[in-house]
Amino acid sequence: MAKRKYGGRPNRAAKSPASGRDRSAGSPTPPGRDAERTSHDPTLLFGRHAVMAALGNPRRTVRALTGSAETAAELAEVVAALPETRRQALPVPRTATAEEIVALVGEGAVHQGLVARVDPLPDTALEEVLDAAGPQALLMVLDQVTDPHNLGAVLRSAAAFGADAVIVQDRHTPQVTAVVAKTASGALDVTPLVRVINLARALRSVQEAGFWCVGLAEEGPVALDTLDLSGRAALVMGAEGDGLRRLTRETCDQLVHLPTRAPIRSLNVSAAAAIALHHAAVAPGRKVG
Repeated sequence: MAKRKYGGRPNRAAKSPASGRDRSAGSPTPPGRDAERTSHDPTLLFGRHAVMAALGNPRRTVRALTGSAETAAELAEVVAALPETRRQALPVPRTATAEEIVALVGEGAVHQGLVARVDPLPDTALEEVLDAAGPQALLMVLDQVTDPHNLGAVLRSAAAFGADAVIVQDRHTPQVTAVVAKTASGALDVTPLVRVINLARALRSVQEAGFWCVGLAEEGPVALDTLDLSGRAALVMGAEGDGLRRLTRETCDQLVHLPTRAPIRSLNVSAAAAIALHHAAVAPGRKVG
C-alpha cells in the first residue's frame, strides 16, 4: 500500500522568461531576479488582499502606501471607512505609474496596483493565544513546514476556517516575507502566527490548556472524517516530504489519516491542512462565517 504523507512536495513558483540582459556581465538577466529579491523583504506588502488587511489591522504599522491610477479610488474609499484613530495613523496614499510600482515590487510580482511599506507585526506569544482561547478554539500547528508558499497558503486556510492561531517552530519555518504575505492573501493580519522554539513543549502547553492535539500522519489508525473535533482542538501537520517528526507524533493525542485512494494518496501540506481545517470548522458547536 502506498504511504500517505502530509504534505507533499513544496510548491514551486513558475519561472518567467528572461526580461533582459545583465549589462555588467553581458549575460541574460536571471528570470524573476527582481521579484525574487523583493519576495524576501519582510517590510513589503503587495496585492489587494494583503494591503487591505494591513490597513484594517490596528496592530500593523504602515509606513508608506502606494496605489495605481486604477486602484486610487478604491484605496481612498477603504481608508475613509476606517475608524478615525486608524486613519490618522496611516500615511497619505501616493498614486504611482505602473512602472513605478514595478520598481517597488520587482518585475513579475502580482501587485494588483497596491503596495505598502510596513513594519513587521509584533510577536504573539503562545500564552496570549491560550489565555484568550474559548471553548471551541481551533489551532493549526506546523512541524517544520519550510516552503513559504505553503506557509502562506496554510495561513489563508486558517483564516478562512476560523482558526485562532497558526503555531510554528521558529528555526525551520520561513520568516514572514512579501511572498508569504501575498500567498496568505491578507491572513497575516487576521490570524496570529505564533513562533515557538520547542514544538513538543509547545504542544504539551496546548494540551494542558485543554486542547486535543490531532496529528495527520500516514500511520494514523483512524480516518480524519470519523472524528468529532468539537471543543478545543489543535491540528498538527508535518513537513513537506517527511511528515511529522517522531517526537511530534508521540506528543499528539491522536494520529489520523485522510481517506484518500489510489493511485494518488498523498497531498501537499497546504491542501491537507485546508481539508483538516474544514472538517474541524463544521464540527458541532463551532461556527464559521
